Amino acid sequence: MSQLAPLISDLALILICAGVMTLVFKKLKQPLVLGYIVAGFLCSPHFQFTPSVTDEANIHLWSEIGVIFLLFALGLEFSMKKLLKVGSSAVISACTIILCMIVVGISVGWMFGWKQMDCIYLGGMIAMSSTTIVYKAFDDMGLRQQHFAGVVLGILIIEDILAIVLMVMLSTMAVSTHFEGVEMVYSLAKLVFFLVLWLVVGLYLIPLLLKRLRKLMSDETLLIVSLALCFGMVYFAAAVGFSPAFGAFIMGSILSETIESEHIGRLVAPVKDLFGAIFFVSVGMMVNPHMIVEYKYPILAIVAAVLLGQTLFGTAGVLLSGQPLKTAIQCGFSLTQIGEFAFIIAALGVSLGVTGNFLYPIVVAVSVITTFLTPYMIRLALPAYNLVNSHLPKRWSLLLERYSAGASTVNHKTNWQKLMTAVLRIVVVYSVLSVGVIMVCLHLVEPFATNMLGDLWGRVLTAVVTIAVLAPFLRAMIMKKNHSEEFRTLWADNRFNHALLISLVVFRVIIAAGFIVSVIERLFHTSVALMMGIAILLVCAMVFSRFLKKQSIVLERTFVMNLRSKEMQQEYLGGKRPSYAGKLLDRDLHLSDFVVSPDSEWVGHTLKELDLGKKYGVHVASIIRGNRRLNIPDGASRIFPEDTLQIIGTDEQLSFFSSMAMKAMRTSADGEFERHEMLLKQFIVDKDSPFVGKNIIECGVRSKYHCLVVGVESSGENVLRAPDVHLPLNENDIVWVVGEEANLKRLFAAEG
Repeated sequence: MSQLAPLISDLALILICAGVMTLVFKKLKQPLVLGYIVAGFLCSPHFQFTPSVTDEANIHLWSEIGVIFLLFALGLEFSMKKLLKVGSSAVISACTIILCMIVVGISVGWMFGWKQMDCIYLGGMIAMSSTTIVYKAFDDMGLRQQHFAGVVLGILIIEDILAIVLMVMLSTMAVSTHFEGVEMVYSLAKLVFFLVLWLVVGLYLIPLLLKRLRKLMSDETLLIVSLALCFGMVYFAAAVGFSPAFGAFIMGSILSETIESEHIGRLVAPVKDLFGAIFFVSVGMMVNPHMIVEYKYPILAIVAAVLLGQTLFGTAGVLLSGQPLKTAIQCGFSLTQIGEFAFIIAALGVSLGVTGNFLYPIVVAVSVITTFLTPYMIRLALPAYNLVNSHLPKRWSLLLERYSAGASTVNHKTNWQKLMTAVLRIVVVYSVLSVGVIMVCLHLVEPFATNMLGDLWGRVLTAVVTIAVLAPFLRAMIMKKNHSEEFRTLWADNRFNHALLISLVVFRVIIAAGFIVSVIERLFHTSVALMMGIAILLVCAMVFSRFLKKQSIVLERTFVMNLRSKEMQQEYLGGKRPSYAGKLLDRDLHLSDFVVSPDSEWVGHTLKELDLGKKYGVHVASIIRGNRRLNIPDGASRIFPEDTLQIIGTDEQLSFFSSMAMKAMRTSADGEFERHEMLLKQFIVDKDSPFVGKNIIECGVRSKYHCLVVGVESSGENVLRAPDVHLPLNENDIVWVVGEEANLKRLFAAEG
């Protein structure tokens, strides 16, 4: 009998343990992540009563693949527009929380005398709250529609992005093993450069590629192409010195802006679930009970630091961003756990060999404890708010109210701010693209050209190709926003603005000329005066070239269309929330979506019959049905299954409405399906039957007994014919009927 390879036997053991634990934790209504961790402990060498994994190296490799898929899926749920929509409130809150919690983590590690890198990595691990656990808790507790839940989810989006940046910085620290300011600035500049380059190029090319190949894309093809793009970016990220997970996240973010993003997410989900489960199981395999007992005091200290730190700094960060005190406390109490990124950062430290083996099981133990406490912390938020509000001096309460009201209204930008922000964005983006073009041409075009044409003519061809490709970008860098409304307004407002505006244009001309000079200097090593002269002539030619103007406009228009394609499709399908949702006059009013289940008792009723406004105090703003949107529906509008109702109301009204919507669901009792089973039976029309001489309609087979005549055999013919409802039934006719068992019994009893 052949013996299974260790990889297959280990995988079988992992999936069996994971399958059993997921069922147990699903029954207990606990996060599945904890079930995977317990499964990992059960199949680890630390648990003596079950078989153990034999080849941990292969499991570690698979867990790295799991991290890649987890961050790829996270990127698919993230979008640049979503980041902009969460606003400055989420950014301020997230940055405050992360910076303060890193300091807290470093302080706790320092108190126990741990090494410098252990302290720093601990700070990174406890700085991020768990997106998965918070989503799950809000769903289980029915809080997703409340205002503070939206603020929390916005903070989590920013934290996920900053977690990627933090991972890159921690990797750089681990490689350098010391902290030089110049090196850290270089690492951050490198991160920004490749981030902008990959996003801009990816958002330009990949939507075009998917659009051209859409007719060839079956589910299988789209899955393979998406994974190929993911692992291609993983390779590029690793090649330039970043973590593979960072590359996976970037490709997911690029694909999230395409029309196919939701389809890709559904296709990738099973693969992500499989490898993600293996990753979390591998986390559980590192749980050493003896080490947890040994480090019980650090574990308790870190748990206390997470609970108190996230509560205090979360509340302070949200308050600082301009939210009311009640919302701030609810947000702070909702963020008191660590999860996925803590494990990923811990695994990063272990793989780089810069953290001790004790840190991983400690973090897992802290995550398990804080995850179990999350629902209780969320429930404590309102009592804590009532306690604080009752003891808070009135002067402080008024001060907080004025601050939150003032922060929500300060949103005005001057023309100078708008112009400078736009110019800075243009210069950064086109400078990154120009550097990318120069790098590609010098590393790929120059060797090929010199081999084909010789040294001199090869360098000439390289210079021509490089500058030709650069030309649309450099022209756009110089000319963009020179005819904008802000520029013209500032020019007309004050003649003292003329010098500053001209200087702004000259500054961009100098940058563009600098790129041309760098290309010429790299290829020919000629005099500075000659290079400057050539650069100025080429810049002038670019500025006055109508062809380049057209090319730059086409490039930008294509990029904008790619960026807006998903949003435009959502508008067409009625999936985009209306713009007024965030601009309701009353601060306590919000808009939320409710999907009507096919099992709801509301299905088939009109809005007038349901009278939702009078019963629950809410207003139905729109009904979204398939590809249609019905705005401001009247009382005669009828509710259909799977309709999306856009409801306006306060947090309390929306919560009450949601609970009533759940109560309106029809529940199926035991035996429901058996009672509604359709059966095919027959009966013979005898001479005493009340049906003799009557047609099928007069017999009431359908209207009275809810059965259906599907065939009739006339006496002596032995031929089953389709029923004619207008022909009378004769003696000895055999009638075939379909119906539920109870209805058939009533029919046969009446037939006699």
